[in-house]
Amino acid sequence: MSKSNKASLLALKNLPHDFVRVTGSPVALWQRPRILYDGTGARRKIRGGALLIANHTGFFDPVYMMLAVPYRRQFFIVSEEVMDKPLGTLLRACRCIRIDRQNPNLATFREIIARLKSGEVISMFPEGHINRDAAGSFQSGMVLMAVRSGVPIVPMYIKPKQKPSDRLTVVLGERVSVTELYGDRPTFAQIDAATRLLYEREAKLAELLRD
Repeated sequence: MSKSNKASLLALKNLPHDFVRVTGSPVALWQRPRILYDGTGARRKIRGGALLIANHTGFFDPVYMMLAVPYRRQFFIVSEEVMDKPLGTLLRACRCIRIDRQNPNLATFREIIARLKSGEVISMFPEGHINRDAAGSFQSGMVLMAVRSGVPIVPMYIKPKQKPSDRLTVVLGERVSVTELYGDRPTFAQIDAATRLLYEREAKLAELLRD
């Protein structure tokens, strides 16, 4: 297959996702998004593969993540409970990856690793469920994904909205390289330590937005 044909096929596959991004522009204007950065490193554009994580405040969080990083297409990890609903067909077309939170299978894990290695951005919510209060405990799967693929983890915090008319505020943090901290074969204790570090980074971002 020629390069032009491959490009056309890729554009076709990304059409639903790009359609959502374009039609979401009026929503972006209404939300009056304010994007903040915790440090100069956080301002650097995300190049190559990366794992983007955020707290989970509601159904529209994936849209907020796209608004915060509008220059990159993102794959979203979505629970099977949501993907099995009628909306699941649209979600699959919009680059969502189904995962069983209770029993993640190896095929899903391999797909995520392959996409990260190929330079894609994977976005997820490490709490595993919607939590409108303070961030809950993080699951360590994100650390394993980052280690196996060799990509950094970029923490993001979405300020919970008290009412729909509230301004959308998102803060991005400095990226974390687990392999730089612990190498490419971290122990279980080091994986737990990296998970706690990312939780602390998320809490720090939340503190920046305290009224």
